[in-house]
Amino acid sequence: MTDETRRALEAILMVADRPIEARVLAEVTETAPDAVEDLLAGLAREYHEQGRGFVLAKVAGGWRYQSHPDLAPYVERFVLEGQTARLSAAALETLAIVAYKQPISRAQIAAIRGVNVDGVVRTLEQRGYITEVGRDPGPGNPVLFGTTELFLERLGLDRLEDLPPIAAFVPGPEVVEALEHGLRADPQETAAPQAGATHTPPALDDQT
Repeated sequence: MTDETRRALEAILMVADRPIEARVLAEVTETAPDAVEDLLAGLAREYHEQGRGFVLAKVAGGWRYQSHPDLAPYVERFVLEGQTARLSAAALETLAIVAYKQPISRAQIAAIRGVNVDGVVRTLEQRGYITEVGRDPGPGNPVLFGTTELFLERLGLDRLEDLPPIAAFVPGPEVVEALEHGLRADPQETAAPQAGATHTPPALDDQT
């Protein structure tokens, strides 16, 4: 592995607009894929040890340069300056459902969210975060959606398996019980009739 190969890999990744697979880099530099993987991993460690403002990360099956995670507040401030094309809460919720439930149809997404999702799904398709991945064999053969490599890239993930477990976002049984208790009417309040209120006959109570 020559110093020129190392510099060539850095130059290619510097101008790439998407993660590049080691196999592709190996073909361009005429180097064995395993050797390229080792060199890239070494470069990633070197940048980390030097405390650089960027990292060499493996995401969506390939390698790319990206800003260091601990500098996110500065990058976010720069990127969002005047930015108006942010995803809505509805779009983010729909995207999360697709990510964890894929492949999934529009009707299934709508059943989970409880609202029509046609517009949100179109938005996510236009942004390149979800795409058609097949057809459901059931009645009507509805289109099934899944996330894209761009989705993984934007989240800094290499595989879907790297998504945090969904259980981490679900409250435990003790929290659910506390919520139910808080929403339950106070028996003492409901039992005490208000002044001037008309007593309801037992027969009517039996009919409700």
